[in-house]
Amino acid sequence: MATAVLRRPLLAALLPAAGGAAGPSRFHIRRRRSQHPALAVSSDSSKPVASTSSSSAGGDNPEEEPPVLPLLQELADCLVLPPKLLSQLPRDLRLDLNDAAFALSNGPVLDECGQEVGDLLLNLAKAWELADTSTSNNLAKQLPSMEPYLTRSAKSAFGKRLVSAGRRFQSMGQYGQGELKKIAETMIKNGKLLSTRPVVQSDVQAMKEKRKLKFGELEFELTAEKANIGAAVGAVFGFISWQLAQGVQGIPDGTKQYANDNALQLAKSLRVALLVLGYTSTALSLFAALGLLVLAQQINSENKSE
Repeated sequence: MATAVLRRPLLAALLPAAGGAAGPSRFHIRRRRSQHPALAVSSDSSKPVASTSSSSAGGDNPEEEPPVLPLLQELADCLVLPPKLLSQLPRDLRLDLNDAAFALSNGPVLDECGQEVGDLLLNLAKAWELADTSTSNNLAKQLPSMEPYLTRSAKSAFGKRLVSAGRRFQSMGQYGQGELKKIAETMIKNGKLLSTRPVVQSDVQAMKEKRKLKFGELEFELTAEKANIGAAVGAVFGFISWQLAQGVQGIPDGTKQYANDNALQLAKSLRVALLVLGYTSTALSLFAALGLLVLAQQINSENKSE
């Protein structure tokens, strides 16, 4: 009897403990065997279990941008050609090369790709048009250094130009050791990778080059306000020039005494030169003022449309 009394509490105490230890032990065994914690699922609940697979899948997002530097390096490597290869191309392939140069640099390349990348593309296209292999190779080696300047919009525009130029190279077919075919394949492949993302308006604003005026080493940003100020200064300068020309023209010839005929002829020549200079300066100042006013209105309309 005493033995029976002791066994029942003992069994009652052991059964819950065994049942409680069995579940966690199986769970931990499965976690040790599993490579991803997201595979652990609760079997006694109908509620969905939070899974980290969705977050890990975020790394496989098709919209994730590919790294730019390896693509630029691959493009630079294939564009470095054997010496004098471009100048040795047949006439029909030279025409295709000119088409590729046009496709790479036509239109507003500076606005779409930025100043640095746009200048490089323009120079590279010029080297292709001149069939200058040495200059083309030197410019191609600079492509990896353009990586910091390729924002999303510039990258997309650059990629589209690569695809267009690559199709021109593709039409050249097989030539030499297959250099042109490799260029075509690399341009089209990398161009499509670079142009996967759509152009974002904010990026267009960031990459849009400011209007600048250059006078030798000096460089000035041009805005609507500065254009209006320049127009006002031009108008004032034109008015002063006109007044000076009128004053010179109003001086009668007989009011001065000259030592001889040579001095008289010199004075007349100087008077004519001053009149021409004054009226020419007036006309140029007014034309400049008018042009700056038109430019200011154009800048204002562009700012409003943006």
